[in-house]
Amino acid sequence: MSAQQIPVVVLAGFLGSGKTTLLNHLLRTARGTRVGVLVNDFGSIEIDAMTVAGQVGSTVSLGNGCLCCAVDASELDTYLEDLTRPAARLDVIVIEASGLAEPQELVRMVLASDNERIVYGGLVEVVDAAEFDATRARHPETDRHLGIADLVVVNKADRVPEDELRRVRDAVTGLAGRAAVVTAAYGRVDPELLFDRAARADDTAGARQLSFEDLYADAYERDHHDHPHAAYETVSFTAGEPLHPRRLMDFLDSRPEGLYRIKGFVDFGAADPDNRYAVHAVGRFLRFYPEPWPPGGQRLTQLVLIGSGTDGEALLRALDGCRVAGPHDTPEDHALWGVLRYVPDPREEAEPEPDPYGTAAYDADPDDTAAYGTDPYDADPYDAAAYGEAADRA
Repeated sequence: MSAQQIPVVVLAGFLGSGKTTLLNHLLRTARGTRVGVLVNDFGSIEIDAMTVAGQVGSTVSLGNGCLCCAVDASELDTYLEDLTRPAARLDVIVIEASGLAEPQELVRMVLASDNERIVYGGLVEVVDAAEFDATRARHPETDRHLGIADLVVVNKADRVPEDELRRVRDAVTGLAGRAAVVTAAYGRVDPELLFDRAARADDTAGARQLSFEDLYADAYERDHHDHPHAAYETVSFTAGEPLHPRRLMDFLDSRPEGLYRIKGFVDFGAADPDNRYAVHAVGRFLRFYPEPWPPGGQRLTQLVLIGSGTDGEALLRALDGCRVAGPHDTPEDHALWGVLRYVPDPREEAEPEPDPYGTAAYDADPDDTAAYGTDPYDADPYDAAAYGEAADRA
């Protein structure tokens, strides 16, 4: 079940880009969301009333329900196992790569993990707008890193003139392909762009006593009210009619640049009357999770789409076109095959796929692509070929 899985977000960027500032911002504004952090060095993580030397193998509480671990990359899976134990009650895990790390290796390790309690939450690449050209000159691999990112944060937007910021963003967008690109200052990215905020048990319509965390976050917000936030758009779609599986896959195959996340539930009607399908899409990563319909509830498709620079009206029109129009529009027998490619296969536990780093979750008939009339959406977007193609542009 997707609701039981913890998204793992990989946060990367060269030294000085501001990724630690962004991470600290997420921790300050978590407000009830329990964040697990994996870093190579504690050095710049702000931990109240603590001084941590950054030893590998250290784990500390951040005082607001969050946990922070200093790890060696080779031990990543071990620490993911620790952080995803039920007692930790974490809602999201953020891995901060070292400034000289190869982010695709961390992504591969997350995708290769056999930990059923995690799901890939995207690769976020942080770029220093003021030093972009110099960084590319020192680190030609910058272009390759941008080419595999799911979300790019052009940070320190306050340090460059507007026309220069526009030039840098345009350059980054060209290198980042279909990734969402947002600008920010001081790493001020709304956490809901990266992950869902957890609902607090004490949230009510009435008044409640402010916690220390609330007061700390409010003071932080007041101190930074003049600093621009990353801008993004959220579009909500609801349909009382089932969606046609093939047309929805066509939409996912061609979803536009800047559409970073899709979440929600899909009703495929007669194609699978017993189940609704939870959908989790981030960047090029896609999963469907079938689950029985809750008894007595209305059968609806409800989706939330999050991105930057997207055309909300166009997205809604495209999704409207996925509705089943009536009895004459009944999906063909094989229409669901394209969806099933992205349903985690329980057989994987006993019979691992030959390529442990692939993201295609379902061992479907190789000819089923033609059957539903579209290429699978980046069936293995993180394989060697994908990196090689990005490297060729570097």
